[in-house]
Amino acid sequence: MPLNIPNKIPAINALKRENIFVMPFDKASTQDIRPLKVVILNLMPIKITTETDLIRLLSNTPLQIEIDFLKIKNHTSKNTPIEHLKAFYKPFDQIAENNYDGMIITGAPVEQMEFEEVNYWDELTTIFDWAKTHVTSTLFICWAAQAGLYHYYGIPKHQLREKMFGVFAHKPLEPLYPIFRGFDDVFYVPHSRHTEIRRTDIEQNTGLKILSESEEAGVHIVMARNGREFFITGHSEYAPLTLDEEYKRDLAKGLPIQQPKNYYIDNDPNKGPLVTWRSHANLLFSNWLNYFVYQETPYNLDDIHG
Repeated sequence: MPLNIPNKIPAINALKRENIFVMPFDKASTQDIRPLKVVILNLMPIKITTETDLIRLLSNTPLQIEIDFLKIKNHTSKNTPIEHLKAFYKPFDQIAENNYDGMIITGAPVEQMEFEEVNYWDELTTIFDWAKTHVTSTLFICWAAQAGLYHYYGIPKHQLREKMFGVFAHKPLEPLYPIFRGFDDVFYVPHSRHTEIRRTDIEQNTGLKILSESEEAGVHIVMARNGREFFITGHSEYAPLTLDEEYKRDLAKGLPIQQPKNYYIDNDPNKGPLVTWRSHANLLFSNWLNYFVYQETPYNLDDIHG
């Protein structure tokens, strides 16, 4: 079944060019089926790119999904047209009474700040607390994973000596766990971050379980509340050229940046990326939707509890 997303959102045309089937609200409403309701809190500055990345992965499932986009009320994005935000995004107070089958919270370019210094931290933690009782399962990605682990469980983040930047090999520590159905013994994930969470901190909290990690990139997936929360440090959702664009952007700004590891063909930026992560990205999102959202969510969304 297709995705049910807002009419005229730019991602529709981009995904149609990739032969991905999406369905606008007006057509999906004619189908007699209860779609999964997923809310996406998009904290990334270039929101249209992130929307497309996530919708691409959510579309690879037989389930019909209805998506709401959520924005932080007290933060103005400088890289996305205000008209786009007004047309497709809702402030939290408009959805606070709703329940959702699933939620995705993206990363944000604020990781080198203390959490409490982020100008929308209070609103964000209010949303975090709301999600515990209004959402069946939530994916926290990159900085959001660090923020969620800090807010809920007191797990600190630590500054890295240099940016974790590239595509790294990971291993599932619980290979039979449903989130890894169909995975290979080794899978690859892009990372782009200046900070990390550490195994030693996580192991001190019995409510947290590390599901996968990388020898070079460290902890990857941490689970809490039997799958009600997944904290993911990498960017499986990244499009093929995202790391390339980040690298060239930082070079142009004169920032200290190393070439992304394990990314370019023959380590040559002129040859473009060797894409090694898309199949596992699709499995990750489809397994989450199937086993931790669809299989766990009540038919009546009002029955969701903390």
